[in-house]
Amino acid sequence: MRTLRVVDRKHLPMVLFASLLLMLVASLAHGQWPDYSQLAATLDQPLSRLRWIVGDISEVAFYKHELPALGLLLGACLAHWAHVHGYRWQGFAICYGSGLWPWVFTSSLLGLLLSQALWGWTLASGTWQPTFVAFVSLPAAMVLLFGPGWRVTLSGALLGALLVTPASLLMVNYLCYPLQLPLVVGNVSGMALASLVAFLLCRRFPSWVRCSHVPAAPKPAAPQHDYGVVWTLRRVLADFSEAPFFGNELASLGLLLGVLLAYLLAPAAPAYGSLLLIPMVAGQALASLVGVLLWRGQWQARGWYPTYIPIVSIVPAAVLTHGGSWQVVVGSAVLGALVAPPLAAAITQRLPAYMHGYIGNVLSMAISTLGIVPLVGWFAGGAA
Repeated sequence: MRTLRVVDRKHLPMVLFASLLLMLVASLAHGQWPDYSQLAATLDQPLSRLRWIVGDISEVAFYKHELPALGLLLGACLAHWAHVHGYRWQGFAICYGSGLWPWVFTSSLLGLLLSQALWGWTLASGTWQPTFVAFVSLPAAMVLLFGPGWRVTLSGALLGALLVTPASLLMVNYLCYPLQLPLVVGNVSGMALASLVAFLLCRRFPSWVRCSHVPAAPKPAAPQHDYGVVWTLRRVLADFSEAPFFGNELASLGLLLGVLLAYLLAPAAPAYGSLLLIPMVAGQALASLVGVLLWRGQWQARGWYPTYIPIVSIVPAAVLTHGGSWQVVVGSAVLGALVAPPLAAAITQRLPAYMHGYIGNVLSMAISTLGIVPLVGWFAGGAA
């Protein structure tokens, strides 16, 4: 069997770029780019629903907009192409040098589309719902753990839609909303619990993930880094695309350029219309920088360490809850960098080998967010 090509590698960047242009033209034809409240109020319209679905791809970073989503995918596609051809400017090899980005992307996208088909009706409630979770959880983790092939790809997508999305929906609607907890706690708790069940099922029914005749791409030898200033800055940038399992500077750059463009077009469009995008991104970058500097020894010893965790949990949750003051930004970034990565590593070390380590990361997100966000609110309130 030949390596999967959702679209031929040569044409995928053009397809994604054409999608971006079509959305831009359609929006400008209506006079302006809609803000988040307009989008949420018009989900019965096909273009708004399409925007919501595409925006789910960037929601893990709390950006929720189609432009950073498309920027992320364009950057990832370029990074994969550069990895296949061995170009040095590829940055950190996408998907950890596994060569599995097409399979990871396909399984994640199918999981997202199936989730929308099965659970999109929950958006009719008028409240935000975690329709994005399948894109950044079990489908990609299963491909990276079990290897390439249609059986793994489809199994991951199905289990993501059937287990992860409803689990997060239940946690958000029956735990976070009633108790007024940060919604990210429900998102990641649902991911963790559903993934635990899914991996147990895969162990019980191994035929679901028995690889086809396509061999997994061998991982290249780990490059020798000097872990200096340049490596540190590259690592901070790459952390922005770790949550969807990309971990690459080009993918992150596309994500950040896309959200900046979205903010320039309509400041109330990204980040749920909060107008807090700038302090949010600043806090995310600071959290990664502090984490990378603080845990440099772990990076050197292990080759990878989850310094990205505060970017997609603690910092944006704190900013959306308590505002964009410097106390909130700095406090959430520093505390998140101190606590979340080692907690994730400790949990991951205790997981059985048949479970992907990302479960430890999302459990750390839930626990750290529950503890740090109230503490930051108390600190910021006392300092005000």
